[in-house]
Amino acid sequence: MSDLVVIVYPTEARAEDMRQKVVSLQKEYLIELGDAAIAVMHEGGKIKLNQLLNTTALGAVSGSFWGLLIGAIFLMPVFGAALGAASGALGGALTDYGVNDGFMKELAANLQPGNAALFLLINKMTADKVLDAVKGTGGVVLKTSLDHSREQQLRDALAGTPRTPAAAPAPTPEGAGAPSPVG
Repeated sequence: MSDLVVIVYPTEARAEDMRQKVVSLQKEYLIELGDAAIAVMHEGGKIKLNQLLNTTALGAVSGSFWGLLIGAIFLMPVFGAALGAASGALGGALTDYGVNDGFMKELAANLQPGNAALFLLINKMTADKVLDAVKGTGGVVLKTSLDHSREQQLRDALAGTPRTPAAAPAPTPEGAGAPSPVG
C-alpha cells in the first residue's frame, strides 16, 4: 500500500530542490516513489501542476513508433507516424498517472500565491535513512496518509528537531526483581 505525503514550501524552487533530493534517494534504493508532483499557486489563483512524468510526450513518442510501424505495413509510414503521434499525445494527455490531478488542484487551491506543494506517493521507504536525509530542509506537512507517530517524525525531521527514540526500560540493579526460576 502506498502513502501520500503533501509538503508545502514557500517557493517552487524549494519544492523542486526537495523533489530532486527525494529522486536521488530513490536512486540509492532508500525510497520507491509512485509519483512526485509539484502544484504551484500563482498570482490570480491559477494553479500549475509540474508532473514528474509528462504523459503527453510519452504518448506521442509511443504513438509515433506504433504509427510508423503500422504505416510501413500499409506503405504510408509518414502518415502513420503523424497519426500515431497525434493519437498517442491525445491519449497521454487524458491519462492520469500517480496522484489524481483533481485532488492536487483541490489541495493547492488553499495555498498562498507563490507557495508550492510537493505531492509524494511513496510505495516503500527506509524511514530512518530518508528522515535523516531530509532533516532540516524545511516545509510544512499539509496532508499525509501516515500514522500519527510517523507523521510526527516527518514533521520533526523537516523542522530539523532531533527525533526522540522510544524510551528503553531502565536496567534493574543486581539482586533486584523476581527470583530466578533456575535454582
